[in-house]
Amino acid sequence: MSSETGPPLEVSVVFPAYNEVSRLEKAVLETERFLRKITSSFEILIAEDGSTDGTDVLASTLSKKHSYVRHLHGDTRLGRGRALRRAFEASRGKTLVFMDVDLSTDLRFLRPLIESVGEGYDIVIGSRGLRESRVERSFLRQLASTSYNLMVRLFLKSDLKDHQCGFKAFNRRSLFKIMDRVKARHWFWDTEVLVLASRSGFEIKEIAVDWKGGKKTKVHLLSDTFKMGLQIIRLWWRLNARPLSLF
Repeated sequence: MSSETGPPLEVSVVFPAYNEVSRLEKAVLETERFLRKITSSFEILIAEDGSTDGTDVLASTLSKKHSYVRHLHGDTRLGRGRALRRAFEASRGKTLVFMDVDLSTDLRFLRPLIESVGEGYDIVIGSRGLRESRVERSFLRQLASTSYNLMVRLFLKSDLKDHQCGFKAFNRRSLFKIMDRVKARHWFWDTEVLVLASRSGFEIKEIAVDWKGGKKTKVHLLSDTFKMGLQIIRLWWRLNARPLSLF
């Protein structure tokens, strides 16, 4: 469990950030305000992933201005999954959180997310698929999300309702037990982590959240849905295929 030098902290929050110059500072400051109500021992890591719009400059400025902010810069784009892994390896928190910079999930759910890990869960995820959740997004995106989660449940035998909400927390030790087995480099990273964790017997909790989709998104509905569908099939094959034998 490698990390940069320094004392361990209670919570590390990671923002994967690719071309987020217009939203990054608000996300950092709003999250810091909520974290101070939960714990005094925290850090916010900006996993800046080869941005070209000045996000790298802003992230560097924020890290110099605020002692709790750390900037991890990438000259070339790693993809969301690899950027998250790099950030978690550099983090110092006992509880590891990642959130989307657009703050689609209401931050008042940050407390139950973090506290549930402290209660003994290995992974806690915000879920838009629970009956109690309040979700605002277009019909097409709702359809794509529902179809995707049904495919994961069918092919990968997951009991979870929502695999892709960008609002998740992990017990550090638990995540690092399986992280080397995760092959996904981009959007599928969340799903693969959850499937492998479930098959490893981890305790996973879904919490209902209020979620509001923004107009700007890095997800390309058709192409990314197709690519993630292929990822589902590839992971199914990896987990279920048996070596061929002539006998």
